[in-house]
Amino acid sequence: IVVVAVNSTLLTINSGDYIFYTDWAWTSFVVFSIANTLMTIVGAVYYLTFTGVPGTATYYGLIMQVYTWVAKVAWFALGYPVDFIVHPMWIPSCMLLDLAYWATKKNKHSLIFFGGVLVGMSMPLFNMVQLMLIADPLETAFKYPRPTLPPYMTPIEPQVGKFYNSPVALGAGAGAVLACTFAALGCKLNTWTYRWMA
Repeated sequence: IVVVAVNSTLLTINSGDYIFYTDWAWTSFVVFSIANTLMTIVGAVYYLTFTGVPGTATYYGLIMQVYTWVAKVAWFALGYPVDFIVHPMWIPSCMLLDLAYWATKKNKHSLIFFGGVLVGMSMPLFNMVQLMLIADPLETAFKYPRPTLPPYMTPIEPQVGKFYNSPVALGAGAGAVLACTFAALGCKLNTWTYRWMA
């Protein structure tokens, strides 16, 4: 739980920071989606297969969600604009993971393939819904300039048409492919855990 708390909080701050100061609608959104997919599915699959109880992934997502909200409130209390931290919606994707595990009668390989694809494709969708509900990060970045910005974090104008397709589709496509690998890693971590315990 401590690992989940720390990592989901740091990931949210860093990926939110990245979107806030860059061409958020394109390149950074895809990075954001993949980062969140990785954080979600490795931990959720690990805990899910460790307990073998459908619902564990949703519980993991709930913990991540709560700590993400705590991080957002903390940064807001420090004086940052309320839209600075984009808090991802972890829970719905974790629910789909639980559903895949339960519906296939706890089949680990189905969890990796079906669960991986479901999480990879759903997280970019939920993330974009979140982004649509907040102020334009680029506009806010110019209103709240930082005194010591590294070069890669300097606000830039949107490069419209860079990929000629939707960042949601690109994030979902990359997420769906990579999430299966991430899910397999979560399962493999269990194997290592059991061997270490033995």
